Amino acid sequence: MPESSPCQFCLIARKEVGAWTVFEDDLCIAFLDRRPLFPGHLLLIPRLHVVTLVELPNPLVAPLFTAARMLAAAVEDATGAEGIFVAINNRVSQSVPHLHIHIVPRRRKDGLRGFFWPRTTYGEETEALDMQKRIQAAVDRLKEEDVV
Repeated sequence: MPESSPCQFCLIARKEVGAWTVFEDDLCIAFLDRRPLFPGHLLLIPRLHVVTLVELPNPLVAPLFTAARMLAAAVEDATGAEGIFVAINNRVSQSVPHLHIHIVPRRRKDGLRGFFWPRTTYGEETEALDMQKRIQAAVDRLKEEDVV
């Protein structure tokens, strides 16, 4: 990415561009992937611009992964998934040069094999908005249960 091009995830973190946000706090924000592997596929990013996990300052590691754990539970709850796939690409195969954690709902025989990621889209924005609301509701329930 040329240095003159703004980081798309920084723009989302600063709310300069829209996203289907499901969770945010002072340190990170999570939103639906616009080209999900499966409905409910989230991206969790630190608000601080870093490209790789190695660059993430130590004080941000625990809060980011605490959020990832909670969001994995929320996605599983909201989608009825049988499991969750959590992944980070560092540079190689990293589509946006800003650290992001993929949180993907999984089901047996869902077609995801290894690192072949067959992308899809939400057919209508209403589908994404419905998924956003379902995951937000699960996040709220988990917060009430003090899982976060």
